[in-house]
Formats: sequence, C-alpha cells, structure tokens
Amino acid sequence: MLKKLVINKTSHETRVALQENGHISELYIERARERGIVGNIYKGKVIRVLPGMQAAFVDIGLEKAAFLYVADVIDEMEAVADFVDGRSENNPLGTENLEEAPTALPPIEDLLQEGQEILVQVAKEPLGTKGARITSHISLPGRHLVYMPTIDHIGISRRIENEEEKERLRHIVEEIRPAGTGFIVRTAAEGKNEEDLRADMTYLADLWRDIDRCQSLRQAPALIHSDLDVTSKVLRDILTEDIRHILVDSPEEYDKILQFLSTYMPNLECDIELYDKDEPLFDACGLEVEIARALERKVWLKSGGYIIIEQTEALTAVDVNTGRFVGKRNLEDTILKTNLEAVKEIAYQLRLRNIGGLIIIDFIDMEKEAHREQVHAALEEALKSDKSKTNILKISELGLVEMTRKRVRESIGRTLCEPCPYCEGTGYIKSRTTVAFEIFRKLKREIRDLPGQQISLQVHPDVAALLYDEENRIIEEIEQHFGKQIAIVARPSFHIEQFEISAG
Repeated sequence: MLKKLVINKTSHETRVALQENGHISELYIERARERGIVGNIYKGKVIRVLPGMQAAFVDIGLEKAAFLYVADVIDEMEAVADFVDGRSENNPLGTENLEEAPTALPPIEDLLQEGQEILVQVAKEPLGTKGARITSHISLPGRHLVYMPTIDHIGISRRIENEEEKERLRHIVEEIRPAGTGFIVRTAAEGKNEEDLRADMTYLADLWRDIDRCQSLRQAPALIHSDLDVTSKVLRDILTEDIRHILVDSPEEYDKILQFLSTYMPNLECDIELYDKDEPLFDACGLEVEIARALERKVWLKSGGYIIIEQTEALTAVDVNTGRFVGKRNLEDTILKTNLEAVKEIAYQLRLRNIGGLIIIDFIDMEKEAHREQVHAALEEALKSDKSKTNILKISELGLVEMTRKRVRESIGRTLCEPCPYCEGTGYIKSRTTVAFEIFRKLKREIRDLPGQQISLQVHPDVAALLYDEENRIIEEIEQHFGKQIAIVARPSFHIEQFEISAG
C-alpha cells in the first residue's frame, strides 16, 4: 500500500493528511487559537468530589472543569492501558494484554479532598458539552518508548506479533530502565537495538525531571507541560517505513522534518519534498474535494447505492440504501452487494471523519443468515486497518450493527463546522406554510388590542411571497373580520421563522 504524508502549514492552521493509495485516510487539523490539549500536563485543584459517581471535578485552568475517575487516581494497570489505548489517534501504540485480575477500587473520597492539588494529564479532549477527561497516570511518549514515571510496569505493543522480538525488547528495557518506573515499548521499536532504546529513555527521563521541577514551583491551576504540535506529533506517532514520501509546503516545517528524521530516524528511506508551486498543495493533491465530501451527510457508493451518516450527542447512525442500484440477478444478491460495498465505505468514513463513541449501522435487511455473517466478517476485516480500538456486535435480525470506536478528539465535522444558526443543529426549520399559519393565529389573538386601523406585519421575504399569493385570501378574511388593514413588509434580515406584528 502506497502511503504519503501531505502537510499544509499557514500562520493560522496546520493540516496533515495521510494518503493511502491516493486517497486521504486520516486528517489531523490544528489551529493556532484552538490547539488540542491531549497529552498536556497540568497542576490542577480538586473542586468537587462526587462519591455517587466515584469521580471528581478538577480545575486545570480551562473553561470547563476536567473529569477524573477513581481508576485514574490509583496505580491500576488496567486504567493505564485504557489511557494509552485511548490516545491511539494521537499515539497509536497499543499495550500488551493485561491478564491481572481486577482489584476492588477504594472510594474516591478516600483518595481526594476538595482543595487538594494534583498533577494530571489530559487523556481526552473536551467533547461537546463535556469537560476534558484526565488521569494522574502521567505518560510521556517518545519515538520508541512511552515513559510512565509513576508506575512500575513494562508493556509491549500489541502490533508487535513476533514473540521472540517481544521478549528481546522486554529484556532490553528491563535491564536499562530506572528502578520503579514503567515503559511501554511502541510498535516503532521493533528491530531497534539497545542504543536506540537507551537514547529514547534518557530523553524521556530528562523531560520528566523538568516537569517535576516545574510543578513544584507553580500553584494550581497551571499548565506544566504542553505536548508537541500536530506535525511533530504525527511524525513521532505514525511515520513508519511504509511511508515513503512527505510533501510539505512550508520551508519551516520542511526544516523541522529534516531535523526530526536526522535525530530519530536517520536510516529511514523517505523522500521529503518542499512544494513551491502556485496551486495550493491540498488542491493539487485533490484533498480539498475529499475533505468536503467528508462533511456531507450523504455518501454515494460506486454501484449507485449510498449511505447516510448522522451524528447526534449520544451516537452516530449510519443508514445503508440501494439508491439507484437495481442489481442484475435477484433482490437478495442486490442487497448483499450493496451492504458489502457499504462496509468498506463505512470503515473508511469512520476513520477519515474520526467518528467515535457508539455507532449504529442500519444495513439493508438480509433474510439469509449466511449473508449477515458475510457482511459482519467483512466489517471486521475492513476495521483492522483502523488504529482506534473498535468493538462490534453481531448483526441483529433487523439488520442493525452496534459498535463502538475509541474517541479522544472531536470528529472532523465538529472541528470544521458549527450548529446551523437557523435550525440550531436539528437539521430542520419550519416550512413557510407553518410560519404563515402561526402568524394567522397570533393575528387573531392580538390584532383587536392593537391601536389604529393599520397593522404592520414584518416577515421573511419567502413568507411574504406566500402571504401575498397563496394565503392572501386568509389575510383578507382577517382584515374584514376585525376591520383593520394589514401591511405586509418583507425583511431580508429576518430568520424565516421570525415575524413581528405591530401597530402601523
């Protein structure tokens, strides 16, 4: 599979796209005024302990208080694994399977008190109305290792499949790590020698000493350590030997990439090209069209079918339809082919749009059990290339699939868009006829109490056109009944649902 990184840098925004076989598969966006905070380390102050939820709210200096769960306060390895997996979009490393039996957690009120200061790290961005999810298990990712200064543990990336290689790496880390500290060996460490791992370990240990010294000198709430910018983060986390080409349109970013590769990956064979043509880089690579497509509600399939993607506060619903596709043999074959084609597009769109949380997929109903199993297997296979953790349940008899996908940052739609000021995110506004009938009811209630014989009715131009034409008869009936004249005034600045009734 041909992979390429395309990096567009301006003074206000950085966009990094991962292309696979000519199509964008992952998109990272960072805006100067809206820089992400996952990985940042704060000195926070506990402002509220909630025994009923076994959690606490912590002030870390952001607009919304951060949320700290009890398992993220104590030294419990399952919580650490969940945290590291949860950052997989930014740090796709994974951890080994942890087989220790879960232990009972002590009450949150025995661990934290209001007013207490605590060093925490952001595990999930604030999402929608929710504050950031934080953990007291600090982890500092390097190129080959993730350093956990507060936990005595060694973990190995699940993506390293060779058992002998796992044991070799475990032995090296066990020999050279400081006593009482923890490390997770990342996928990028596969095949690396002791010198490479020791250099990473030394850098991370020095970084932790600086963080520890800084937090002892500052009062909460305060930012102690900021994670890397998006370009450096992507280079650190997803740049591997199978990415052979990097295309960047900023001389500063170009120099940064060269410095990074010479320091951390001197043997990597990767072509780094500085783009200097007049046509914008993302336009030249056809990425702007693909990004625009990723914001659309309807996505067409090559066969003529389509899928509808609807994001809500609680879940994301994906609906599969045959559309213009009529098939060649029979209905069952047509349905199966549409569902199988939709599977690939759904997996691609979930990854591209960075959709997480609960996802419900409504496949076209399939009568044959074998067809349902075939579609389910195809979905599992299509999601294997997704670095974010997914969990899929079996297809129900109604053709529904429930699945979850790990989410740590906002989706592309919520990053690039905001709720419509007209419909306030519902996707609907009242029709012209509905607004007109509301006006008629309000006129009948209030027109008698307005002084004078002239009434001014200010409305949106589309509603005005309806009142002048199709509904003019009702206006005349109201005028005759109350003995008053109604002057309709079109206001282009009005919302289509907005109107005002006043004495003329």
